[in-house]
Amino acid sequence: MKRISQYKKLFSVDKEFTLKELKSTYRNLVKEWHPDKFQEGNPLKEEAELKSREIIDGYHFLVSMAPETKAANLEEYTNTITTSGIEDYQHKGMTLEVTFLDGTTYEYFGVNKKLFIKMNQSDKLLRFAKRNIFNLPYRKSKKDLVVA
Repeated sequence: MKRISQYKKLFSVDKEFTLKELKSTYRNLVKEWHPDKFQEGNPLKEEAELKSREIIDGYHFLVSMAPETKAANLEEYTNTITTSGIEDYQHKGMTLEVTFLDGTTYEYFGVNKKLFIKMNQSDKLLRFAKRNIFNLPYRKSKKDLVVA
């Protein structure tokens, strides 16, 4: 959740934002912080390089969580969580990364340690996740794995 808040603050967007609004803000930030805008030796050049990477990462992150993106991928997501089992999962901070048997990976935000321990101890992992995890803010985090 901290990462989401950080990027929303960077892009000055509220809880409900549109892709159009995000893209406009992204373009303005890139223009302002593009490293080529600063001469070699300028102390702001290094800061601009770091800031531009943060802007690009934040943009891709927020696009993956945008309501339009979620709506476009809702059928695929619903199919994954209802028909595919959980292959693997990892918890780091307040984020749970779940890899499904169909090869897709989603990140769920706001999963505290207590909830993760309950999930880990559950004898019906998928059922627990459907009831307690899959309704949290999420994003598709990795491309589908290609099976040879």
